[in-house]
Amino acid sequence: MTARMTNPAMALPGAMDALMKLSGAIAATGLSPDLLELVNMRASQLNSCSTCLDGHWRMARKHGVSDDKLFAVGAWRHTPYFSDAERIALELTEELTALAGNPEALPDALWDAAADEFDADQLAALVLAIAQINLWNRLNHATRQEAGAWRP
Repeated sequence: MTARMTNPAMALPGAMDALMKLSGAIAATGLSPDLLELVNMRASQLNSCSTCLDGHWRMARKHGVSDDKLFAVGAWRHTPYFSDAERIALELTEELTALAGNPEALPDALWDAAADEFDADQLAALVLAIAQINLWNRLNHATRQEAGAWRP
């Protein structure tokens, strides 16, 4: 696969700065970097974004995520490796990533569980983080970015 163009976030002046600022605001809420990397991996799996998967498993490992979690993130419901907070975040990720054909996405029970687990700023940051990784997945698909071309 050959990239069609430079990733638009890097090609358009100011775009990368804006996305990095958003990442900084998300991080400032105290959400665990490993939880965010699991979210990034799960959305990227669902969206078949090899570029993001290639980068985010490496970043997760740098943050200390265990190999058990790295290998099982796609089957998180069926393994004992994930905390309650991680399970809620992964389920939110699935619901907010697979919106097509699912008009009732994000049921109230899941939202309530997330609101009980995370404070208001962290929950807002989690929703933004899920939206942001979906943005990156779509940018990479549109421009056919190559896995391995970007490494953290």
